Amino acid sequence: MAAGRKRRTVYRKRRQNKFSMFLVTLVVVMILIVVAVKRVEIEAKMEVNQAKIEQLNGQIASEEARAEEIKQYEKYTQTKGFVEEIAHDKLGLVYEGEIIFRKDK
Repeated sequence: MAAGRKRRTVYRKRRQNKFSMFLVTLVVVMILIVVAVKRVEIEAKMEVNQAKIEQLNGQIASEEARAEEIKQYEKYTQTKGFVEEIAHDKLGLVYEGEIIFRKDK
């Protein structure tokens, strides 16, 4: 009878070991699935962020070009030609002896 008990305990231990291995394997597989899903989510976020980066780089480039235009306009506003143009267009001033032709309406 001692041999019968020994066989039963060995059988139980084997069955418990198989069940334990199954649980460990199940947990590992679940962890792998979670990691894979999170990886896909992170890659999607990376693509969205990359698109935002490209858009912002485009905006930076256009703002830099605009800043350059403003600098050029600032230089132009400090010239004699600009002052003459504003005096003529806005204030209606003319040079001495200049003849003005106007259209009748």
